[in-house]
Amino acid sequence: MTGRLARDLHPVAWWVWAIGLAAYASQTTNPWLLLLLVGVAALVVSARRSDQPWARSFRLYVWAGVFIVAIRVAFRVLLGSGYAGTVVLQLPEIPLPGWVLGITLLGPVTRESLLAGLYDGLRLATIVICVGAANALANPKRLLRSMPAALYEIGSAVVVAVSVLPQLAESVQRVRRAQRLRAGDGGRKGRLRRFLVPVLEDALERSLTLAAGMDTRGYGRSGSATRGERRVTGALMVVGLIGVCAGAYALLDQTFLGGSWRLGAVAISRGAVVLLLGVAVCVAGMAAAGRRVERTVYRPDPWRWPETAVALTGVAVGAVGSWVAQHQYAVANPDLSASPQISAAALLGVLVGLAPVLLAPAPRLASSRRDLQVAA
Repeated sequence: MTGRLARDLHPVAWWVWAIGLAAYASQTTNPWLLLLLVGVAALVVSARRSDQPWARSFRLYVWAGVFIVAIRVAFRVLLGSGYAGTVVLQLPEIPLPGWVLGITLLGPVTRESLLAGLYDGLRLATIVICVGAANALANPKRLLRSMPAALYEIGSAVVVAVSVLPQLAESVQRVRRAQRLRAGDGGRKGRLRRFLVPVLEDALERSLTLAAGMDTRGYGRSGSATRGERRVTGALMVVGLIGVCAGAYALLDQTFLGGSWRLGAVAISRGAVVLLLGVAVCVAGMAAAGRRVERTVYRPDPWRWPETAVALTGVAVGAVGSWVAQHQYAVANPDLSASPQISAAALLGVLVGLAPVLLAPAPRLASSRRDLQVAA
C-alpha cells in the first residue's frame, strides 16, 4: 500500500523514462510517431506533475519545440532546398560566390525540402520536450541529492544548469502577479522592459542563491585522498572510457576488433565484450572516487517498485524504437514522396510510455502539505 500513497517518485526514475522517450525520438523521423511521443509526454506530465514551481516549466519546452520546428523550416527556405521534387514556392535565387559549394539563398522551394525540414525539426523538438517532461516531473534538488558520490561536482553543475528554465518559469509568474497589482502602462516598450529585466534579475538571483547554498554545504570540495589513490582512480576512469568508446565503435563497425567470438552455436560480439568491460572499469573508478568524498544524505529518497516500473517503461520504449529503426526502416524514416505509415510494433512502443500514468503514485502537493502544517 505504501507504493500507492501520494508521494514524490524518485527523480532518477523520471529521467530514465524521459531518456527512453528521447531515444525513441532520436531514431525516427516519422511525424506521426513523433507527435505521439509528444502527446505521451504531455499526458504523463499532466497526470503526474506536482504543484511545485519547476512543474510549470513544461509549457516553455513546448514553445521551444514549436520555435525549433519553425526555425528548421525557415532555414530550408532561406538556404535553398537541395531536394528535387514538386515546387510549391518559386523564389528568386540570390547568386553566391563560387567557393560556396552546395549552398544557395532562396530559389525554388519544393515540397520534399519543406517536409525534410519539418521532420528534422520535429525530431529535435520532441527530444527537447521529452527533456522538459523530466524537468517538470523530477525535483532538481532531489536529483542532485541522488547523484553518486563520485559525480557530485559534475552533478552540481548539471543540476544548476537544468534548473535554470524552471526557475525562469517561476520568475515569470511571480513578476506577472506583482505587475498586475501595480498601475501604470508606459507603452509596449516600457511594459517589456519592466517585465523582462525583473524576470532575468530574479532568475539570476535564485541561481546564485542555489549555488551559494550548495557551496555552504560542501559541494564542489575535494575530499581527502593520497596522490596514489588519485592516480589509480584517474587511470581506471581513462581506461574505462577508452574501452567504452572502442566497444561502441566496434558495435557500429563490425570489421573493428575482428568481428565476434563463437562459443559453440552462440556468437558473442567482441565490441559488446569490450563495451561491458569498459563500463565495469568505469564503475570501479567511480566507486574508488566515491570513497574519498565525505558527503552524507539526509533521508535519502526510497526506490520502490513504482520507480523500477517507470524506469523499465523508459527502457522498453527506447528498445522498441531501436528495433523499429533497424527492422522497419521505412516506418522509422518514411520517404518524403509518400505518406508516413505506422506499424503495430512502433505504435505499441510509443503507447508503453503512458504506463507511468497508472504505475507512478500521485505526487504530494505543496498545498496539502501547507494544510497539514496549519492543522498541526
